[in-house]
Amino acid sequence: MSQREAAKRFNLSRDTVCKMLSYSEPPGYRRTAAVRRPKLGPFIPVIDAWLDGDRQVPRKQRHTAKRVFDRLREEHGFTGGYTIIKDYIRERDQRRREMFVPLAHAPGHGQADFGEALVEIGGVEQKAHFFVLDLPHSDACYVRAYPAAVAEAWMDGHVHAFAFFGAVPLSIVYDNDRCLVSKILPDGTRLRARLFSAFLSHYLIRDRYGRPGKGNDKGGVEGLVGYARRNFMVPIPRFATWEAFNLWLEEQCRKRQNDRLRGESETIGERLQRDLAAMQELPASPFEACDQTSGQVSSQALVRYRTNDYSVPVRFGHQEVWIRGYVGEVVIGCRGEVIARHPRSYEREDVIFDPVHYLPLIEQKINALDQAAPLQAWNLPEAFASLRRLMEARMGKHGRREYVQVLRLLESFALADLHGAVKQALDMGAIGFDAVKHLLLCRVERRVPRLDMAIYPYLPRARVEATSARSYMRLLSDNAKDAA
Repeated sequence: MSQREAAKRFNLSRDTVCKMLSYSEPPGYRRTAAVRRPKLGPFIPVIDAWLDGDRQVPRKQRHTAKRVFDRLREEHGFTGGYTIIKDYIRERDQRRREMFVPLAHAPGHGQADFGEALVEIGGVEQKAHFFVLDLPHSDACYVRAYPAAVAEAWMDGHVHAFAFFGAVPLSIVYDNDRCLVSKILPDGTRLRARLFSAFLSHYLIRDRYGRPGKGNDKGGVEGLVGYARRNFMVPIPRFATWEAFNLWLEEQCRKRQNDRLRGESETIGERLQRDLAAMQELPASPFEACDQTSGQVSSQALVRYRTNDYSVPVRFGHQEVWIRGYVGEVVIGCRGEVIARHPRSYEREDVIFDPVHYLPLIEQKINALDQAAPLQAWNLPEAFASLRRLMEARMGKHGRREYVQVLRLLESFALADLHGAVKQALDMGAIGFDAVKHLLLCRVERRVPRLDMAIYPYLPRARVEATSARSYMRLLSDNAKDAA
């Protein structure tokens, strides 16, 4: 039958019958012309200007569709509805949403970044900054945690990662972190930070950088930062020390090499072999990941580094010193000699004392013994307090000075050995510096102590006469008279 006859018989329009003959399935509604918004059209340039300006303000203070609707009504006399504004902004966002090109990664190249997570170290809950190195060809990774994401942590993370893999990547992609890039020049060239430049020179790595604010330029490591946080740090890790935590993280990275990711026929470890074959060999010695600077010792035997003060022996007062800031340690030296080592503090305006540094000065200024700030938090064993009380009771002010001399033995000997010598001196009743020093040397040299009391002139002396026959006979006669 004809289309006209079919339309009459089935009570359909001829257009519907035509479509049914042209398509095996109904094609649905098809728009032939663009949507017309007569009420919104004149206001589109205003809306676009507002939304384009939002790029320069924080995300939480940008225009919403409701705010655009309110402003158009109040400031421009808009009479349309809220829905057409909401639909326009949604379509505008869809048109401007960024598209990405799938990337293929050759073996031997890496990406690096830092992430953050809460951890508990030594019973203290704090924020950990964890370094991640990703090899995107194989998806192998290395993760290491630090108290702060300083330049030394960046370099130290690389050094440990290279040791973990046993090789050095040909190139690494970075973001524009201030620890690595001190300035971006107008032509896009990066002016590297001093420590990072020395690191690249040591390992001969080609550095590459993502666009500022574009994490997708190094999407492999960005994804691994989230993976490490979700899988290695949930629930909150609890470890006694940072080193114990990092050893555990290394073990998790090794276990992950047995995984087979979606779309891959080989495990991460199997693909890692191609990465390692393309990478460079390790240099003869690792890079020394430390910040180097100089300073001057103050009148209180303190050296300032990164807003914190660290003590040095008082004999180096007012001298020029060099400082090396490692991730976990601050080393201070004068000329060719290392004069002080301290655990690094990441607080601000902190003061880190080593009480032993001040003992020579306290021995001279003995009246400062009880008020000396470096000694206030010094938790010595109870035996030392007992020794001081006995020394002061027997020798007065001189006893306080001898007590400081006993403490100065820590300049050359370990606290455990000195503590043992002090306890032994208390048990023997040999209360004096010379006795403690003698017992300490005997303890270290593993020989029997022999105390000579002639070197203690201030002790009470017992007068003992030699035995003679005349004295004996006189004693007998005196006893006989007493009996009578």
